[in-house]
Amino acid sequence: MTQLGEAIARFHRILDQDTERTAAWTAQLREQMASRQLVVNGRPVSPVLRPHFLTRRQYTNLVNAGEALSSAINRVRTLALSRPPLMARMVMLPAEKMLAAVDPGYHSEVAALLEAHVNNGSMHLTSPLADMPHGVLYGEALADLFYDAAPVKEFRKRYKLVKPGSSKPLLTSILKVWKDFGGKTTPNVGILDFGQPFATIDSHEYVLLAELMRAQGMVAEIVSPDQLDYRNGVLRRGDLQLDVVFRGVRAHDFLMRYDLTHPLVRAYRDRKVCVVNSFRAEMTRKRALLALLSDENITENFPAEERKAIRDTIPWTRIVAQGKTTREGQTIDLVDYILKNRPGLILRPNDDSGELHSTDGAQVADSAWERALGAALRNPFVVQERRESHPILFPVDSYGDVVYRDLNVDVAPHAFLGKVRGFSARLSSPQGGFSSAGGLAPTFILETK
Repeated sequence: MTQLGEAIARFHRILDQDTERTAAWTAQLREQMASRQLVVNGRPVSPVLRPHFLTRRQYTNLVNAGEALSSAINRVRTLALSRPPLMARMVMLPAEKMLAAVDPGYHSEVAALLEAHVNNGSMHLTSPLADMPHGVLYGEALADLFYDAAPVKEFRKRYKLVKPGSSKPLLTSILKVWKDFGGKTTPNVGILDFGQPFATIDSHEYVLLAELMRAQGMVAEIVSPDQLDYRNGVLRRGDLQLDVVFRGVRAHDFLMRYDLTHPLVRAYRDRKVCVVNSFRAEMTRKRALLALLSDENITENFPAEERKAIRDTIPWTRIVAQGKTTREGQTIDLVDYILKNRPGLILRPNDDSGELHSTDGAQVADSAWERALGAALRNPFVVQERRESHPILFPVDSYGDVVYRDLNVDVAPHAFLGKVRGFSARLSSPQGGFSSAGGLAPTFILETK
């Protein structure tokens, strides 16, 4: 058994050896999560009773690969901004392209998440998510909560746990780009959110972010796009002048509701407000970016460490379209290849808008695959080489009872100004769809004493 396997088995034994004590701790944990704003709409942000661990070696590999990929992603984005044919392959809305062309006033994106699967020593990237660093504050709060919990204290007699905190690098990065933008004073920050009637796990995290910023001496408020006004070179929400807007909404969703005359867009184009992440980061959200990264005709002159990270972590990806492409050095007709290789492929929407969904070729019949391919040819989609998921056993709080379930874990390294500082772990059911076991897991780096 591996070091990680032994550690997980030991943690489960600690929970199982005294069920009354575990039940009491579980009840206490629910109360603590509620008091620390870690319950949203009656559901805890984390349903599990065990942290997700990465060994020090796994974390080091995650950092090295994450930083190399962040550099490669920025390199591809720069190429696309200067080469219209490459930009066309990103399959973006015209307004998205116009906003991407606007210089935001600083160079590196403040924060980026790279959604990945980690199994033993390997990692593969499924989506770049550079727009919003969801999970950074929740993950840190969960790690703080679990670290001093009774089962974890018992576990720490054998193992050393390191909390991969990311809130400090997040704030440091925001202040760095504000200074690069030309800011001289502590900024007033507006956290942009649509303000939906019911909070989601992601939107509720902005409450924690605002509190964190205020604790560091900033003025920080959650603002809606409808509340913004731009006059005389100043962006305001009521009487509050905004220096920095932390963009908590995706550019695609924003442009579905507003046009390029919106006050935020005008202030951004006039360089009167520092937007983090910039609208240029929307390029990084598109799965078509993975198609560009996995195209050796584009990356052949990239640094060796970046090309290695791409080979090791990014599955073969192509934009779904009629025509020829390459696969393992061979020229193929893409549509014909997709039809004939269903079990080894996945069709994914270019943008996770919620309206279009992925289709796993190994989970559907030929007729359903043909229909999915037809939809992919009519809408922006990519096809990816299928990588096997490796569900992990977790103890779950099921209405006061401890049950064990296999869950998929997406590990997201947090990159701030291109440097990885910490990670979060998002859980989902292997069967897909909604699950009461979905959410976040506290995370730690695991070391033996």
